[in-house]
Amino acid sequence: MALPTRVDDSAPPYGTLVFDCDSTLSSIEGIDELAGPRKAEIAALTERAMAGEVPLEAVYGKRLELLRPTREQVAALGQQYVGTALPHALELVQALRALRKRVCILSGGLRQAVFALADHLRIDSGDVFAVDVFHGRDGAYAGFDEDSPLARAGGKLEVLRQLAREDRRGGLVLIGDGATDLEAAPAARRFVAFGGVARRKEVFARAVVTCDAPDLAALLPLLVATDEIETLAQDPVHHPLLRAARVAR
Repeated sequence: MALPTRVDDSAPPYGTLVFDCDSTLSSIEGIDELAGPRKAEIAALTERAMAGEVPLEAVYGKRLELLRPTREQVAALGQQYVGTALPHALELVQALRALRKRVCILSGGLRQAVFALADHLRIDSGDVFAVDVFHGRDGAYAGFDEDSPLARAGGKLEVLRQLAREDRRGGLVLIGDGATDLEAAPAARRFVAFGGVARRKEVFARAVVTCDAPDLAALLPLLVATDEIETLAQDPVHHPLLRAARVAR
């Protein structure tokens, strides 16, 4: 996995905000939650990929083949994502949308499960980028989209570059916790290494901007400009988020 030695950084405002899902918007690693009694084995594979020790494609298909998650299990995972959304996730997304920004989820997780969290956060389904999983009529596991760039190393960078090309309102910021996020950082004007759930030493060492508060309100001043905070302050609906951001910093 080709990780940047150090990522560049430029201040807000931005037009597009891109969040990782697992251990960023949600406090769980979805694939690990599907593992049941094999959780320790699967979690070890996940951690090696997120730490950049092995390329993602070396473990992605292997984990799914070991678990063979049913349609019902994937749907249940979606509800777990919703139930483990970090504090102020919804309020942060609402504030960003109020500022007319595009908000996306970019994840190596299973699309059908990530959709549930996106719906909860009121993120458009067209702004969710994840990996499709397939099931037969009986709901049994039938494989995953092996052509998805998000199932291999370098894939997030590829998708993020496309999102950056589509932005016309100030560039793009990426928020994530893992090596696959750091790998994609060169396509962003700012990369925020998020350690509120899992603080990965290698990712934090190479990031210019970091946040290890377990509350997404702490991200607000890293994602918006001072005048944008002033705009939010004019609407009482955002006051709880603004107060939480001051506390969480």
